[in-house]
Amino acid sequence: MNDRPPLPPFTRESAARKVQAAEDAWNTRDPHKVALAYTQDSVWRNRDTFVTGRARIEEFLTAKWAREREYALRKDLWAFDGNRIAVRFQYECRDAEGRWWRSYGNELWEFDEHGLMNRREAGINDVAIEETERRIFGPRPEAERGRSFPLR
Repeated sequence: MNDRPPLPPFTRESAARKVQAAEDAWNTRDPHKVALAYTQDSVWRNRDTFVTGRARIEEFLTAKWAREREYALRKDLWAFDGNRIAVRFQYECRDAEGRWWRSYGNELWEFDEHGLMNRREAGINDVAIEETERRIFGPRPEAERGRSFPLR
C-alpha cells in the first residue's frame, strides 16, 4: 500500500496541506485522480447519496462533473484532530440549462494510517446565482493559497 502524505495524526500545517491537495485534485475534475485519495472501501455521504468503495466514488464523480459544468472549488480547513479533518467549502458551476449555482458545504473526513480517506460526510446547500455574481474561476491562484475564502 502506498502512503498518501501528509499522514495522520495531523498538525495545523499538515491538515492545511491535505485540504489544499484535495481542493487541487477536485479542481482537475478528473474522477480517477480524485478517487485515488480514498480507500478501496471508503464510505461517503454526499447530500442524500450514500456511496461505498473507490469504484463507486469514481462513478459518482463522473456523473457529478457531467452535470456540474465549469465546476470550480475552494476548501478551507475548519478543524482537525488526530486522523480527522473538518472542512468548509464553496463551489460554483453551471447546469445544462446555463444557470449558475454556488454550493456551500461542510465535510467531515476520516483517514487511515496511510493518509487515504476512509470516510467522507458532506452536507451541501445550493444557491442560484447570476453569472455576474461568480467569484470562483478555476483552480486557486498561488497568491490565494492559505487564505480563507469569504462566506459571501
